[in-house]
Amino acid sequence: MLETNRLILRQWQQTDLQPFAELNADPEVMKYFPKTLSRQESDNVVARFKAMIVANQGWGFWAVEMKATGEFVGSVGFAQQPDRFDFSPCTEIGWRINKKFWGQGIAKEAAQASFAYAFNVLHLPEVVSFTTTHNTPSEKLMQRLGMQKQTIFLHPALPVDHALAEHVLYKIFHNNFIDSPL
Repeated sequence: MLETNRLILRQWQQTDLQPFAELNADPEVMKYFPKTLSRQESDNVVARFKAMIVANQGWGFWAVEMKATGEFVGSVGFAQQPDRFDFSPCTEIGWRINKKFWGQGIAKEAAQASFAYAFNVLHLPEVVSFTTTHNTPSEKLMQRLGMQKQTIFLHPALPVDHALAEHVLYKIFHNNFIDSPL
């Protein structure tokens, strides 16, 4: 579990399933993903995230909640990508936040706490992030987090002619991370 001034990043709970499914069914939230998810697909994602956190002894894609209210915000965290991409092996950071919380610095705050964990606890040398080239909000967040653009690539899970296939890769190195107080 990680804490910031406003957030708790933690293992998933049964009560997270419904709000995460609503988030994954929202066309606006899922605009830069290949499709929205059904309830079963969303629950399967949570099951994978829970198992990842257990397997990694406490880290992965965490559920995020508001500390003051306990309200579910979304998910932020890491996944190891041992062989999926040309730039593998790598550790990826990602986020998916309920649109109710957009524009409040929530994703940035959770990502900064995640970076601090990655670099200060896991001692990772670097962390990557990527998104479709159309997702300028996420790309701007990567830049605000101090990540540097590396390359453009075609996502291997999508057909080359898919509208979302072209992705941008960003990276941050441990020695470039500034652990700012949250």
